[in-house]
Amino acid sequence: MKTVFLLLVTLFWFQLFGQIGGEHSFALLDLTYHARGNGLGGNFISAKDDDINMGISNPSLLNQTMHGGISVSNAFHAGKINYGMLSYGHSLGERHMIAASVRYVAYGKMDRTDKNGLEMGTFSPFEYVLGVGYGYQFNPRISVGANFNLIGSHLEAYSSYGMSLDLGGTYFSEDENFLVTALFKNVGFQFNAYSVNRYKLPANFQLALSYKLSHAPFRFSLLMHHLNKWNLAYNDPNWVPTKDLLTGEIVPVKRPGFFEQLAQHFSYQLEVLATKNIHFRLGFDYYTRKSMRLESKPGLSGFSAGFGLKFKKFGLDYGFTAYSKAGFNNVVTFSTNITKIKL
Repeated sequence: MKTVFLLLVTLFWFQLFGQIGGEHSFALLDLTYHARGNGLGGNFISAKDDDINMGISNPSLLNQTMHGGISVSNAFHAGKINYGMLSYGHSLGERHMIAASVRYVAYGKMDRTDKNGLEMGTFSPFEYVLGVGYGYQFNPRISVGANFNLIGSHLEAYSSYGMSLDLGGTYFSEDENFLVTALFKNVGFQFNAYSVNRYKLPANFQLALSYKLSHAPFRFSLLMHHLNKWNLAYNDPNWVPTKDLLTGEIVPVKRPGFFEQLAQHFSYQLEVLATKNIHFRLGFDYYTRKSMRLESKPGLSGFSAGFGLKFKKFGLDYGFTAYSKAGFNNVVTFSTNITKIKL
């Protein structure tokens, strides 16, 4: 199993680090489909517990406590876009776990018109990801995993398909307070495009560290994302040098420096485990703030928050992300474990 995993990493390494710019297809792969992650900055991959959604986000987190876990999530996105996920985990033995998920995005009804603008009814674009994951526990502290995803996108009478692979590895400390994980995400290709041009997938190499204080209910996490692409700043082609009216000097376009580019790779996450059944969450992603905020009114852009409630037979989570004054995102997740439900 170890040999197979290392071989997969080697095969996809060069393709992953080849994603250094340009357009990409299947942007739905970048969405956060469960409330816990949504309340923690959008990319949360560093907690190993009984939450099956963590195993979908990072397959190396799949573990035996997720056996029988089932979860349903739904998001209420800006522009009346609706998306969600159904996930399930199942044990295949002491060290082996599998998981299945269905992710979807529904864009609502749109007008169908001809080239002259004449209305010809409506259509409903939608996209989906069908995923199967596998996790293997080498020992109590080291685990690996992989997700295989089939992607579909349908726009009126046109369709596009692709496939992707997520590869992860996790180290968990003996006292279960410290965790470090690496994730190769969205590595794959588009094998049927809308046009003659095929675009790369939004590959994302992530590293994350998480530490739970021994005598306080706080888990601090640091996520480093898009490490396969250094400069994440958007360069508007309309930006041009200007002339100072007083001095007559040419003022060049201000470009982000080293520390500015470095900062855009980090997300900061905090979980407050107030009680066994009540959790609070707070996150901040600097890249989201820089790329989505309104310059005149940045507000809470890039910040996220949420909470989780655990009852005897089910759990309820809510996550909120502020993109800008123009748009927010709300996600609700309902989860349970079918092995604990007595009919």
